[in-house]
Amino acid sequence: MGDAKAGTTLLERLLRPGREDARAVRVDLYWLLGLGCLLIGTGLGLRDPWPADEPRFALIARDMLASGDWLVPRVGGDLYAHKPPLYFWVMAASMAITGSLRIGFLLPSLLAGLGTVLLVYDLLRRARGREAALAGALALLITLQFVWEARQAQIDATLCFLTTLSLYGLLRHLLVAPAPGWFLLGWAAAGLGVITKGVGFLPLLALVPVAVLVKRGWPAAPPSSGLLWAAGPLATLVAIGLWLVPMWLATSAGGELLEYRNEILFRQTVTRYAAAWHHNEPAWYYVAKVIPLLWLPLIALLPWLVPRWRRDLARRDTLTAVLLAWVLIVLMFFSASAGKRGVYVLPALPALVMAAAHWLPELLRARGPRRLGFVLAALLAGVLAALCVYFLVDAAAAARIVVRYGAEPGIPLLVAAVAAGAALLVFRPRDAWLAYAGTLAAVLLVTGLMVYPRIDAIRSGRAFMVLVERATLDVAELGMVGAHEQYLLQLRRPSVTFGYGRWQELEQETADAAVWLGASPRRALLLADKARAACFSHAPSVSLGEWNREEWFLVRRAADPGCATRGDARTAHRYRPPDDALNTGS
Repeated sequence: MGDAKAGTTLLERLLRPGREDARAVRVDLYWLLGLGCLLIGTGLGLRDPWPADEPRFALIARDMLASGDWLVPRVGGDLYAHKPPLYFWVMAASMAITGSLRIGFLLPSLLAGLGTVLLVYDLLRRARGREAALAGALALLITLQFVWEARQAQIDATLCFLTTLSLYGLLRHLLVAPAPGWFLLGWAAAGLGVITKGVGFLPLLALVPVAVLVKRGWPAAPPSSGLLWAAGPLATLVAIGLWLVPMWLATSAGGELLEYRNEILFRQTVTRYAAAWHHNEPAWYYVAKVIPLLWLPLIALLPWLVPRWRRDLARRDTLTAVLLAWVLIVLMFFSASAGKRGVYVLPALPALVMAAAHWLPELLRARGPRRLGFVLAALLAGVLAALCVYFLVDAAAAARIVVRYGAEPGIPLLVAAVAAGAALLVFRPRDAWLAYAGTLAAVLLVTGLMVYPRIDAIRSGRAFMVLVERATLDVAELGMVGAHEQYLLQLRRPSVTFGYGRWQELEQETADAAVWLGASPRRALLLADKARAACFSHAPSVSLGEWNREEWFLVRRAADPGCATRGDARTAHRYRPPDDALNTGS
């Protein structure tokens, strides 16, 4: 338990126990929004989209604005059937509102992160009190995976917001106090989650433990009417129908749009889950490799939380039981599929925080957890210092970083290490959790303000595309084999591609490009070393250097004998980037 002097700590002053008035809530919100903008928003507008996913998503959103086709996502003119379009709609709207790709592509994740924190705070405030709500929201903000994903232009931060909104609406009505409007919004949010990413329905599975526990006599809000329960699924279907109905009507004519419909509704959902073809990991991947590191520091409190959760279950705390059950449901759902990525389990993190929140004020004051928090902060600061020393001593290693990313690593690491050390000295073990937050802030601030601008030209592909444009000034038509999305996003001149995502049929794609190249002497191909070996091993070529771990060449002459005969020129797609302000760097 906490020691006698805990009342004088800075964290105690921040939590302000016993305060439940409206002014205290407003102060909490100011703190949470300010800290959230600091940890998540630093670096906004200072970089372009980076691989793997960000350039693809930004390209789709930008082209939606340019073409006016909001229904079917496309990458460089080719259909993109991997994800539903809601996230792309939000990103495109952000670009339109801000007038900037650099700001607009990251804004949805920032807003989703802040929104998730506020939802966690409000549900906890209503169910557990203001102090527990603030402690839980702060714990979520300093959890590594949450804050890091909210800084990326990935679908998962937006999905996390929608799943949390769905849980908020359902549990607020069923377990806190009757709120029919929020209950229906919870169902609708699950539908919006589905058209963001197919797994958006997962919050609805929380209704299973709710039903089981209520049937066994566990406490809950007064029963809802049958009409309200009937309206819930309808709200989900209406939300899904915002995209599914017009898409279904548009693709009924057949052709490539029908292929798109079958791909996104079946192969990219059912087949991808049941028989994943990439990102294959063992069943224990999340429990052993993802959660122990990425859910720090919250997960480190499990030795103290588990016995307290047992007490909660013994006294029939329905909210805790449902939240923990839902976390297990999410983990089991994703663990059952062979295809796994660490970010998949992000939606379960806010629920785990809410399950722990009413114990957090006590644990954050307790001596054992505070020592653990200070050790974690010191380890993070120590890693920064060790890396700084390593790169200062090993000039060759630092030079490799400069070649690969275009920036010297020593100075940013030194600044981050000094700032982290200062946080340790200022807060000391007494305010260990503020020391941890300070070291994490040091890393994120230095990353956003110093690292992002320095490595952006190479990381985003902008430097390479500038080189390509200079090398092709005399080329009338430029084709690209295996073109990465960042290249299409950064290239300011029209280009030709030969189908999206054909990495499993590289030889055929190269043969298709060979047919296109041979049709005019004013054309040139940009392709990597594997594609050149497949079809242009004897053709004169100019090396443009190594980018994205591949050496790229410019080829202007005919392909190897027999290669073009296997090709199909109909796969060529001409892509023209927009001429307005929605380009990178603007």
